[in-house]
Amino acid sequence: MQTTFPKLLLQHAAERPDAAAMREKEYGIWQTLSWSALAAMVEALACGLHQAGLRRNEHMVVVGANRPRLYATMLAAQSLGAVPIPLYQDAAAAECVFPINNADVRFAFAEDQEQVDKLLEIRERCPQLEHIYFDDPRGLRKYDAIGLASIDELLAAGKAFAALHDGFARAEIAQGQPGDEAAMFFTSGTTGNPKGVVHTHNSLLNRAQAGARFDGLTHAEEVLAYMPPAWIGQNIFSYAQWLACGYVVNCPESAATVNIDLKEIGPTYYFAPPRVFEGLLTSVMIRMEDASAIKRKIFHACMAVAQRVGPARMNGQPVGLVDRLLYRLGDWIVYGPLRNNLGMSRVRVAYTAGEAIGPDLFTFYRSIGVNLKQLYGSTETAVFVCLQPDSEARADTVGVPIEGVEIKVADNGEILVRSPGLLKAYYKDPEATAEVLSADGWYRTSDAGFLDAQGHLKIIDRVKDVGRIAGGANDGAMFAPKYVENKLKFFPFIKEVVAYGDGRDRVCVMVNIDVEAVGNWAERRNLPYAGYTDLAQKPEVYQLIQDCVEKVNADLSRDQLLAGSQVSRFLVLHKELDADDGELTRTNKVRRGFIAEKYQPLVEALYAGKTAQYIETAVKFEDGRSGQVSATLKISDAKTFVPVKAAA
Repeated sequence: MQTTFPKLLLQHAAERPDAAAMREKEYGIWQTLSWSALAAMVEALACGLHQAGLRRNEHMVVVGANRPRLYATMLAAQSLGAVPIPLYQDAAAAECVFPINNADVRFAFAEDQEQVDKLLEIRERCPQLEHIYFDDPRGLRKYDAIGLASIDELLAAGKAFAALHDGFARAEIAQGQPGDEAAMFFTSGTTGNPKGVVHTHNSLLNRAQAGARFDGLTHAEEVLAYMPPAWIGQNIFSYAQWLACGYVVNCPESAATVNIDLKEIGPTYYFAPPRVFEGLLTSVMIRMEDASAIKRKIFHACMAVAQRVGPARMNGQPVGLVDRLLYRLGDWIVYGPLRNNLGMSRVRVAYTAGEAIGPDLFTFYRSIGVNLKQLYGSTETAVFVCLQPDSEARADTVGVPIEGVEIKVADNGEILVRSPGLLKAYYKDPEATAEVLSADGWYRTSDAGFLDAQGHLKIIDRVKDVGRIAGGANDGAMFAPKYVENKLKFFPFIKEVVAYGDGRDRVCVMVNIDVEAVGNWAERRNLPYAGYTDLAQKPEVYQLIQDCVEKVNADLSRDQLLAGSQVSRFLVLHKELDADDGELTRTNKVRRGFIAEKYQPLVEALYAGKTAQYIETAVKFEDGRSGQVSATLKISDAKTFVPVKAAA
């Protein structure tokens, strides 16, 4: 089925006019928007934008959280043949300059005062930015900037235009073709400026429909949209698949109410990166540590049954009568209430992507009856490349190639993909496009991996990051930093890790602790601390992290390929890595090269054998002020293990 997003909107409005399309929580009350009401809003916005001067093939920036009017504005732009560009709402003002200028943006949608302030701040550097429309008027009553207006004003102007030009918006929608450009997503830009990934209606909808068929999705699904719309993962699940399937997208009131809203909605289809699942589990384990001794004993006993029985049960494998009865009892006492507390009582399909998820974390959710699976894809592939079938969900793979996808592995181990969901191009960057897209349609993913005997794809690391140990006992051994980092992040006490070792004689890491998990651990041991920096440098915390590192080393020693990647030395950073400080991308990926430069004295101290190193670091506070954080960081050695030889 080849179509466009606005045509699908009109189809749903015609077939199910009164059915819920979206819900938004405002002042604690869920407000429902039907498909017919949404279509009417989109028509008015499209007419208003046309009257203001937005034309076919132009770009329009939208910046804000998931809101019905943000989605309607994107649909209105697409109705006119224009191309919406979602930007991260937590991005600093300066980060918006390149996308706006690169795409020659004249029109912008801003959710609220915070986003309006950012756009007005950079307007001198983006002189072509003529029109800024805002949704939430709070705090903006006395603003009088040229070209600044509310969405309500735009809607009123659009309705007046539509009354004089009957059928205008539908005629514009009818002109749209599946091969037209539909949206542009800027990559996170781990090195240099971000690149604008151009997708057509067909590339996005083809993959959305293929994913829907794979999991049997229907219009009856309920989805909670709480991740940034600028992340293509959220955009595919709550925009492309929403219009492909016609299910209901629910917008939480705020980031602070997501967990409450999750329980109230009870989604049937759920998507989140591993860090969200990690956070949910950490909060559960913290509460259990604070529970009475008998409750903890019951919980751990039931979880032992779940871990033994649950995954096999989820995969459709036979389970003995006694285990079935024990699991049913555990479901009544622990697993059912736990799923309800997590807001996952009705989840039929849950996906995680963006980073590798730990085996223990993955097994935990499947063991309590949550059908958590992994997928593989990227911005350039419209997300859906590999998905895990319900009965073949494994922690060490990212699934099988789905309908329409071809995969092959290059001689250097790089995964190549051919799919109807591939990007049209990088905007204004033919050289970068030629680097990733071959003449015969293969996309170079930059990921290293292989297909196993069952046809499942396994990812090792980024091709450019896979290196070799040089010198020492492990000379020539493979080093995969992301693999090592992810294994350490499987522990609830560790939030982030940066590993180094390529071209060096050993592997060293810098660790961010999870302040909530470690803080709770410290409080239960009556260990006082005066903030993150103080807690991070406690000897007891270093011993806690050392135990985690050495458990990972013991595990790595049994891996023939990566036994040489065991961690020799580590330190705990004095501050959390932050996207505002340039250390993470907006999708929370580590900028390893940038961190190596910023913390060069620490990297040198790790490899020089020092036991401590003083560091001063510039930071940006939430209110925009800059400051310095300084500390003398301890550096510790970790026990490594002799590699375990495979049996003959």
